[in-house]
Amino acid sequence: MRQFGESEACCKVKKILVVDDQPTIRQLLEVSLDGPDRKVFLADSGEQALQLARREAPDLVIMDVMMPGGMDGFEAVQRMRSDPAIKDCPVLILTAKDQQSERGRAAEMQVEGYLSKPFRLDVLQDQVDKFIA
Repeated sequence: MRQFGESEACCKVKKILVVDDQPTIRQLLEVSLDGPDRKVFLADSGEQALQLARREAPDLVIMDVMMPGGMDGFEAVQRMRSDPAIKDCPVLILTAKDQQSERGRAAEMQVEGYLSKPFRLDVLQDQVDKFIA
């Protein structure tokens, strides 16, 4: 229960956008991360991610790299970084690509975190807590 005089900011629901083409990963992250103080939005493509990010202004984006179709996760992050409305949104890369070249590319884009699949759920949750605290 909120105390008298407590600001509304303390109770703000944090928005997390999960972008992955695999339905099982999206469902796992939705169930694991959604809660009374968090709302999870799901996208299955880079294009859909950009639309949701512009509309919802998430507090964190969890982005897969390899997605079918025209836009991969790196391109989606580049487009986010060039859009004034969403350029400062923290991005956590969650991908099966764990080569040094991909990590370097992510660092150049100034993403806030990089986790490889398969991942430990507790490690992911720690990263999410760090970014949306």
